[in-house]
Amino acid sequence: MTVFRKIRKKLLDSGKLKSYLTYAFGEILLIAIGILIAWKINDLNEIRKNRIVELKIYESLYDELDTNLKILNTSIVKYSNTARRLEHTMNYIGLPYDEISIGAKDTIVHINYTQINLLDGALNSVINTTKFELIESDSLKSLIMNYPAEIQKLKSIDLKIKEIVLDRLQPSLEKHLALKDMLAKENPKYERIKAFGEKSNYYNLLQSKDYQNSIVDRLLQTENLLTSAKKLRNRTQVMSKKLGEELGYSL
Repeated sequence: MTVFRKIRKKLLDSGKLKSYLTYAFGEILLIAIGILIAWKINDLNEIRKNRIVELKIYESLYDELDTNLKILNTSIVKYSNTARRLEHTMNYIGLPYDEISIGAKDTIVHINYTQINLLDGALNSVINTTKFELIESDSLKSLIMNYPAEIQKLKSIDLKIKEIVLDRLQPSLEKHLALKDMLAKENPKYERIKAFGEKSNYYNLLQSKDYQNSIVDRLLQTENLLTSAKKLRNRTQVMSKKLGEELGYSL
């Protein structure tokens, strides 16, 4: 700046007004260019920082979705097996008592319910904070916003199945069957209860209207759950692919 002042003073002292004005304009232009460059550098730094945060968001979402994908794959296999088991159980209805095999009894007794637990912590953290605004991709934003509703739909159906199992199927089983049938067959510790305990009545169970309705209801809800799980798996795969592309993963 001292150099600039000396140049301006020299031009003024020389009486060359036109040269002074030209120089002054050039100096103002130079300062303006410097300010613009500084602003641009600051802007680029801000963009770089936002991009770093954005990639961290993508990483957390990708990891969560990868876990959900594994859970969904396992659950879809489980739901398919459950549907087949329920269909087999329905085919036992009306059989004479002596035609209900040991395998059939084993299928009837083991109702096998396990609650599904999908992750949504990272997802909700993004949606409910300013992190969401850092996401540049509009298609990703749309997918992220709709994903929680799909999870909630799956959980809602799963809750209906839980109620069917705990409030309807289990009481029916306990009314007509002896739980001793679930004990290990070869364990000598259970010999007395197996020999002298009350016997199960599988025929009456299968003829029970409450039990039949519960089995049909569970089958219908399981089929709904299977459809919802497959849809959510497809949505999860699409989101994972887009996040992987943003992160530079080779999928």
